[in-house]
Amino acid sequence: MQAIILAGGRSTRTYPLTITKPKPLLKAANRTLLEWNFDVLNGLVDEVILVVGYKKEMIVEFVDKIKNKYKFKVMFVEQKKQLGTGHALSLAEKFIKGRFILLMGDNIHSKQDVKNCLKHENSILVKKVRNPELFGVVKENNNIVIGIIEKPQLFVSDLINCAMYVFDKKIFGFLKKIKKSEREEYEVIDAIGHLAREKDIYCVKSDGWFPIGYVWDLLEADKYFRKGKNKIGKKTKADGKIVNSSVGDGCIIDGSVKDSIIMDNVTIEKNSEIEDSIIGQGVYFSGKIFSEENVKSMVKGKAVVVKRLGGILGDNVIAKGVIINPGCKVWPNKEIKGEIKEDVK
Repeated sequence: MQAIILAGGRSTRTYPLTITKPKPLLKAANRTLLEWNFDVLNGLVDEVILVVGYKKEMIVEFVDKIKNKYKFKVMFVEQKKQLGTGHALSLAEKFIKGRFILLMGDNIHSKQDVKNCLKHENSILVKKVRNPELFGVVKENNNIVIGIIEKPQLFVSDLINCAMYVFDKKIFGFLKKIKKSEREEYEVIDAIGHLAREKDIYCVKSDGWFPIGYVWDLLEADKYFRKGKNKIGKKTKADGKIVNSSVGDGCIIDGSVKDSIIMDNVTIEKNSEIEDSIIGQGVYFSGKIFSEENVKSMVKGKAVVVKRLGGILGDNVIAKGVIINPGCKVWPNKEIKGEIKEDVK
């Protein structure tokens, strides 16, 4: 059995963290999204094909460091232009021998979900949600796909596409027939619609799925996988207070950190306070970041309401004596001080 992981996207919705690294290398509970995917596939597949593009060298270098932990081989396919998930998948066609698993590099799934999908020749992972209009909605009849509609304005179904699939090689024929979407990309779901007219695609209900669409989605995944415990990395000195958080390797924590993710090699000075925030690697921080409920944060020019959020600091930010308002993001390598009331780019 083979698996394909699509890991080539630029991921602008997870800025500022993905300005300096590809999204599959972001961490939840001190493990990269890529490692979570590798863990799920370990023992189930013989080979993983990684379709890479944006900052591909970082992924190749990271995989080289961890590949001996796993029972499968890893090969890389480059997507030189970001032309969508359908295009990315098509690049792996010549390496596929039969049925295969398809995963997205910015999602975390459970091993049981993968096993359940493998019980069927062609399958799609789905989940029932309260707000299906925000996702790709799956129409089904007796658990068989009859259509997928992207973010429908009218209610169609409360089952959404969790972006994990098992396909046979027929999917590649339909990828050749699809046209670009409104986003000027070739979409996997368009090929699935064609395949569903010829073959049964079984809907498998998910029991563990964490999509990382926005940067703050990392906080939800991190909280789930830590199970109420702190995760503290290697060679980290923590004389301050750490509550319900992940702290990476080589950090110095003299302040207070609560419900947050702290990446590697971060210094949090004494009397500093951070809550519901994500601090990129190599950051020096002195100051306070408080959180609020229903915070508005700007993403690609639009305000997105977040259930609860403090701030997001990109890699290598130097923050001295700051007060960062809820929802604010700071781009990498910036030096800031005083009160921060809006994004710093």
